[in-house]
Amino acid sequence: MDLIKALQKEFNEEVETTRKFIKLVPDDKLGWKPHKMSNDFRKLTTHIAALPGWMDSAINADEVNLADPGATNSPQINTTEDLISLLEEHITKGRAALEKADINRLEDQWQLKNDGQVLMDITRYEMIRHAFSQLTHHRAQLGVYFRLNNIKVPESYGPTADSGQ
Repeated sequence: MDLIKALQKEFNEEVETTRKFIKLVPDDKLGWKPHKMSNDFRKLTTHIAALPGWMDSAINADEVNLADPGATNSPQINTTEDLISLLEEHITKGRAALEKADINRLEDQWQLKNDGQVLMDITRYEMIRHAFSQLTHHRAQLGVYFRLNNIKVPESYGPTADSGQ
């Protein structure tokens, strides 16, 4: 089995599903959140849109330090179109990284830090898998936001209660 090709296939499938979700985010609800401790639509979907770009960090960097300037900065999202553009930018970045990935480096260690504190110390492959898991997890959260706002939830891995309605 060609692991790089398998990761590329999974990436392409996940970003197609993510596109379906992002396109449904309503401009007028970007500030809405289901609970005071929850992120609003804007913050949640900005994070989701950036996740495909994590492939680049996992493959081409040895670490990410959240304390570094710009490490967690995201552009201001004011419309669904802004969000779609951000997603497409990160899809392009992630896809390019996977196309150039070296199978021999997937077992190399990768770290997530915050001001010197190591939060994660895993292989590059594990980081790629973690990014896919994050994408799935946060997309599911978005589905709950949709449901609470009477927005039909698109299919991810099979039909939803809204399929065919």
